[in-house]
Amino acid sequence: MNTFFPFASTHDALWSLFTRGPFGLAAQFFLDPQTTVASTAAEEEMRLRGVTCEPPSLFCDTSNVQSLVATPSVKPFVSQKGGPQWLSSQFEHDDVAHHFKIYVPSGYNGQPLPMIVMLHGAQQDPDDFAVGTEMNAAAEAQGYIVVYPEQSESANPLKCWNWFRPADRRLKSGETAMVAALTREAMAMYNVDDARVYVAGMSAGGAMAVNLAVTHPDLYAAAAIHSGVAFGVADEPLSALCAMNDGMGQVRLPETLSDGAHQRAVPLIVFHGDADDIVHPRNCDQISAMSRLLVGTPDDARPPLPIQVENVENGHAYTRHVFHDHKGVPIGEQWLVHGLGHAWSGGSTDGTYTDVRGPHATEEIVRFFGQFTLDL
Repeated sequence: MNTFFPFASTHDALWSLFTRGPFGLAAQFFLDPQTTVASTAAEEEMRLRGVTCEPPSLFCDTSNVQSLVATPSVKPFVSQKGGPQWLSSQFEHDDVAHHFKIYVPSGYNGQPLPMIVMLHGAQQDPDDFAVGTEMNAAAEAQGYIVVYPEQSESANPLKCWNWFRPADRRLKSGETAMVAALTREAMAMYNVDDARVYVAGMSAGGAMAVNLAVTHPDLYAAAAIHSGVAFGVADEPLSALCAMNDGMGQVRLPETLSDGAHQRAVPLIVFHGDADDIVHPRNCDQISAMSRLLVGTPDDARPPLPIQVENVENGHAYTRHVFHDHKGVPIGEQWLVHGLGHAWSGGSTDGTYTDVRGPHATEEIVRFFGQFTLDL
């Protein structure tokens, strides 16, 4: 059965379009196997906003779009005494087995190390995401343990994190709770510094990283969002697609975070390409605005002056904002990369959904994480 049942009268033609080009990639970002009927509330919201769910690029030439189903040239690190380890493992949560991979740097000898949780995008897996972002190389150089949870095809046919479902963005249920439990499981497996645990993600993984940053500020010291969306902007696939297409979904924080009692806000570094035709660049602005809302920045606070870098050798130009709280302490960064599509900035061509031209997101993310620790 077609997941988008409301379009059943023309589903054959629509489905052929769903599986090709930018619109198909957008569908992969949020496809929900449990949803067959879009909510009337979401449809009414789109009508009031004047939003259509078919982007102008629907019929464009997609010959230059890298396929997510291509198998990358993965060269796992060989586990050996004194060398780095690239290990497969699994753990159980709510009676379900969840697979993940973990990278342990060669310098680990039992001393406490920081840890990064990396959340892949749709139709990716830990091997693909690791080689594409080159995060393991950065972790080897800087002394980080890295954990890569894997979304299963049983949870979503396209291995997409179900970031938009209300049940999957709660503190104690669904996929958000599962990833948090996996984080703690990995922390128990190795001597991880509890004050230096971080989360990062791309696309649907970026959206899930937002969920974790909002709901688990006592677990993650900082978070990195690449080509993602803000918290609570959708409740099911149709509103998710529209939020992605226009970046105008309404941020709805959990009630415990909107009752005037501000708990700790997780510092965020946000990357987005201004040529992204899968997730609109306005989503980048929306995530940054959400972050400042959590911090409690006054509405009349002046935005920081942007740092614009135009002439980059073998790289994209970009505009960078650095945000501070009322005490002048840095709380976030926003990187808008000019000419970048829906791809990891500065990634390796051996992985899917990457652009080898910089700025190098992985290096900047690790630098950003190094500024923050939890006050335990």
